[in-house]
Amino acid sequence: MQNSNPTGVMIVSKSLMVYGRMMRRWSAMAVLCGISLAPLGCSKFKAKPEGKYIYVTAKTGFLRDRVAAVSNRTGNVVNGQRLKVLDTRPRWYKVQTDAGEIGWIDEHAVATQQVADEFDALQKQLEKTEPVATGTVRDDVYLHDKPGRETDRFYRLDEGDKLKLFQRASTLKPLPPGTTAPTTDPKTGAPITPPMEDWWLVRDDKGHTGWMLGRMMDVDVPDSIARYAEGQRIVAAYVLTKVQDPEIEGASKDVPIYVTAMSPYKSGLPYDFDQLRVFTWNLKKHRYETAQRDRNIAGYLPIRIHTDPGSPSPGRGIPATGPAPAYTYTVLADGQQLPQADANGIFKPGKLVEKTYRLEGNVTRRVLAPGAMAPAEFRLVQEEKKSKRSRKR
Repeated sequence: MQNSNPTGVMIVSKSLMVYGRMMRRWSAMAVLCGISLAPLGCSKFKAKPEGKYIYVTAKTGFLRDRVAAVSNRTGNVVNGQRLKVLDTRPRWYKVQTDAGEIGWIDEHAVATQQVADEFDALQKQLEKTEPVATGTVRDDVYLHDKPGRETDRFYRLDEGDKLKLFQRASTLKPLPPGTTAPTTDPKTGAPITPPMEDWWLVRDDKGHTGWMLGRMMDVDVPDSIARYAEGQRIVAAYVLTKVQDPEIEGASKDVPIYVTAMSPYKSGLPYDFDQLRVFTWNLKKHRYETAQRDRNIAGYLPIRIHTDPGSPSPGRGIPATGPAPAYTYTVLADGQQLPQADANGIFKPGKLVEKTYRLEGNVTRRVLAPGAMAPAEFRLVQEEKKSKRSRKR
C-alpha cells in the first residue's frame, strides 16, 4: 500500500529525533551539574552540610534574615557561642543557634570546628599544670592558638579578667607596611636584633586557654613591694610564708614574705628572669627588707614554694635543723649557651642548675647535700677575677 502523506511522517520523525537529542542534553547537563559543578554552586544538586558547627569569635553580633544590604535581625550571638551550619554562600553561613534562631552570619565573625578543637587541646594540655604566675587583662584582647598576630584567634577576654600564666614565647614584632627593620648598625656595623614581642600561654577564670600578647596584661604584684623593683619588671611574685606584726594597721596582722623574679623591660629575652629577690619583714622597723638577691643569672620559671624538712645534726657540735619555708628555682648551668627560640617562639634551655634555699628567721640559707659543692652557673655578664695585687689592697 502506498503512503499517501510521506511529508507528515518525515516531520514527525524529525520532531522525535530533536526531542530525543534535547532530552539527552538535559540529562547530561543534570549529571554534569550534580557531579562536576556541585562545588561551583548548582543549588539544586548541592549537598546540605550535616552536623557541621562554627563558633562566634566576635565579641557580640547578630544574625540576619538574608544576605543583602538591607536585612532584619533574627537573633543575637556572643563570643564562643556554637552555631549549627544549615547552608553556605561565599563569605556567609546560614546557621541555627541552640535556641532555634536561624539567620546568616559573616564568615569573618566565626571560627571553624578545627580552630575550636585546637583551643580545646590547649585546655586539656594544661589541666594538671601549675601556673608560674598570675595576672590581670589590661584591655580587651583575643586568645590565639599559637604565638603570633597572624595565628587563629577565638576567645575574647575583657579588661580586668584574671589570668593564670603558664609559658612565655617571643615572636618578631610586625612592622608598618612598606618598612623594613635594619639588620646592622649604620655607625658600627654590628648586627641589630630585630624587634620582638612576648606572648603568654594563659587561662582565664572560665577555663578559656590560649596565647595572648604579653603587653596586654599586668602580672599581679603587691603594691607593697612594687616600689622596690628598682627599674626592673617583676615577672612573678610568690608568698613564701607569713609573719605576725601586731603593730601594723588593719584588721589582719599577717604580713606576707615574698620571693620575686625580675627581668629588664625588654621582649624576646632568652630567659625568664635575671634576678631573684626575697623580701622579708622587719618587725622592729615595720618595713620590707631584702633577705637575698641573686643577680646576673639566666633563670627560668616556675619557682617552687615548699617546706624543707631539715636535716639531722652532722656532729661536731652542729645542731640539727627542723622544717622551714623553702623555695627552689633553676638557672642556666655554666658552659651552656643562651637558647634560641624554636619555630613557635619558645626558648628551651639546655642543662640547668637547681637551687634551693630555706628561710630561717630573716636569713636565707642554701640547701646542699652534706659535702656537696654548689654547681657552677652561667653568668650573663662575665665577672672579672680579681688579681692578687688588688686582693692585697
